[in-house]
Amino acid sequence: MPFTVKANAKINLTLDITGKREDGYHFLRMVMQSVTLCDTLTLRTEGKGIRLFCDRSEIPCNELNTVYKAASAFFAHTGINPNLTVHIDKAIPSQAGLGGGSADAAAVLLALNQIYGVGLPEQTLCEIGLKIGADVPFCVVGGTALAEGIGEKLTALPALPPCRIVICKPPVGVDTKRAYALADAASKKESGFSTAMLDAVRKGDLGAIARNLGNEFEQVMHLAEAAHIKNAMLRHGALGACMTGSGSAVFGIFEEDGKAVSCQSALKGVYPEAFVCEPASSGCLLQG
Repeated sequence: MPFTVKANAKINLTLDITGKREDGYHFLRMVMQSVTLCDTLTLRTEGKGIRLFCDRSEIPCNELNTVYKAASAFFAHTGINPNLTVHIDKAIPSQAGLGGGSADAAAVLLALNQIYGVGLPEQTLCEIGLKIGADVPFCVVGGTALAEGIGEKLTALPALPPCRIVICKPPVGVDTKRAYALADAASKKESGFSTAMLDAVRKGDLGAIARNLGNEFEQVMHLAEAAHIKNAMLRHGALGACMTGSGSAVFGIFEEDGKAVSCQSALKGVYPEAFVCEPASSGCLLQG
């Protein structure tokens, strides 16, 4: 029987770079949010080894794929012989700062844990996921959280108030390594976006949340199309808008559904990858 799991994208309400480790990883302080824009993964326990299929030809279906890495790590940890086929239907744009690869990896870890009934605790799944990518632990846990360290130190936060979120990715993609290099080269001053955001989220004040969106990468990348999208969202009634992750996707927070739909419709005429979604309370939805 196939097992289906929805892998939710993430957005960064804030992103502060606070330092750099000797191994090249950066210390971060971020307020992160799962959203209902998602990939769909269908798993079957069949055959031998790990086989991947994807509806996008540009996505590698081999050892380079985060799904393959996650499945391999799960089987290695549990000692179970690999016998897995995964079909990936992508909706989350790539090279966008939306954590699509991390979400897919987290979804596979959660799904395999349930399929095989091994009962690994969430913390163990996060530890396995961290070896695949710094955003994987958040995608395992999901919801609303403060992420620190390299992204693995998670503190749960209250859920966002009801709202609509418009996400739009321009054609340009962003290489994360280049984004960090630009951030390292920039004159460093503490941005501190996350402190004000934490206060707003804990108060449940949607207006304050929207006003305090902030991303250090946005300040150093200077992506013209991202700025254009952000301005368009604000013109269409967004309470606030910001780039997510290292880019290039931009999101806007809307209180009114009609304004969100109107904004998405206007953006989609120029940028095909434009979506309306909502905050999600988890990183993945296991459907069995």
